[in-house]
Amino acid sequence: MIFSEPIVNSLTWVTSLSSVLHFPLLATTNEAEYAPIVLTGVLLSLVVIYLASKIGGELSRMIDLPPVLGELVAGVIVGASALHLVVFPDSGAIASDSLIMTILQSINDISADAATSIFQSQSEVISVLAELGVIVLLFEIGLESDLRELTKVGYQATIVACVGVAVPFGVGTTGLIYFFHAPAIPAIFAGAALTATSIGITSKVLSEIGQLKSREGQIIVGAAVIDDILGIIVLAVVASLAKTGEIDILNVIYLIVSATIFLIGSILLSKFFNFGFVAVTDKLKTRGNIIIPAFAFAFFMAFLGNAIHLEAILGAFAAGLVLDETDKRNELDDLVKPVADILVPIFFITVGAKVDIGVLNPVVPENREGLIIATFLIVVAILGKIVTGWSVFGLPQINRVAIGVGMIPRGEVGLVFAAIGSASGALDKALQAAIIIMVILTTFLAPPLLRFAFKLSPESQKPIEQVDSVG
Repeated sequence: MIFSEPIVNSLTWVTSLSSVLHFPLLATTNEAEYAPIVLTGVLLSLVVIYLASKIGGELSRMIDLPPVLGELVAGVIVGASALHLVVFPDSGAIASDSLIMTILQSINDISADAATSIFQSQSEVISVLAELGVIVLLFEIGLESDLRELTKVGYQATIVACVGVAVPFGVGTTGLIYFFHAPAIPAIFAGAALTATSIGITSKVLSEIGQLKSREGQIIVGAAVIDDILGIIVLAVVASLAKTGEIDILNVIYLIVSATIFLIGSILLSKFFNFGFVAVTDKLKTRGNIIIPAFAFAFFMAFLGNAIHLEAILGAFAAGLVLDETDKRNELDDLVKPVADILVPIFFITVGAKVDIGVLNPVVPENREGLIIATFLIVVAILGKIVTGWSVFGLPQINRVAIGVGMIPRGEVGLVFAAIGSASGALDKALQAAIIIMVILTTFLAPPLLRFAFKLSPESQKPIEQVDSVG
């Protein structure tokens, strides 16, 4: 993930964190005395990240858009595209490109070589925190993905979800290969990014316009839950393919089967896990009796995901799905949110900071192909989801446009795809920026389009309980 080998690479963890903890023998700088400067750089970077995330989120909320979009745009501003406050070596930046490193050099007497080493160590620590952020994010998404909602919409939501994954993935991947001559692995990764649907954004809009309990609303939410599950499996498969650099049919089959068994097996064993979780939390009487076991379980599941050559985020997502069914669910939701509030913004700001939107400047001739690709991805992203409305059958007067539009926003899930693809080396700068722009545009357009779509046939929006054939 930012991320090519999250968590399992213990050496990265030790070397990154040792510089912060002042372990001289393991410090990643050339000399142990520079460890405090690394810590100073990390602290200053976090100040920038948190200020940017809050300002961006608040401005986005003020214009009635998801705060996550504001955080992403804020990351772009403080990152490689504008202010150069938060930049990373894996994006091609050097120490002199970082304004924070310039500040550190101005207040410390350090050589250029030492600055380079400090810059690398500081970036490693921020990247580790971003890795934790995306794991916590997927754990939180799992907790929000209520499987019980599926019983209310049945096979209709399943069909909508499958079409919403298959069509964008197939058209996007094929188009990039045949029309733009993209290599197979980058094309597959970009196609996978098109499959995502943000259940958080869609649910919020449906709730705001009073359509969450309508036929269309329930189908959209149920399909988004299934879409998340299918999308995470697709992500696990393509991310693992990116690591090997080649497409092995047997490996693809193994990844699909193992991801499916891992996720479904976790859900089937949820009663056992929940019984153990409740039993442990009831016996613990000290502070953190719920949140500590929950994150221990989430991180262990993330470890298992990596151990079977999948992604840590699949394990974290499965852990969230499992604990969503526990009696402690409401209390756990409240406890996870503050942790997510601390770590997840680091992930989103980091994603934005690594995007160089200069590659989409039409004045530069080399960038024009990237702009054309971005346009192609946006068209596929929108039409590939709108067609899902016409996969619903057996329901008279259903608002098919509303269902299709409700599946459009990619949101945070699409950002996860882009970040993992970039870190794995599967995406070049132009394709990564194109995916980010696709995510931003679809997420911006979805709320107003969804409001408009429900005005097309208001007489069709009946509560789900009035429809016998939905579930």
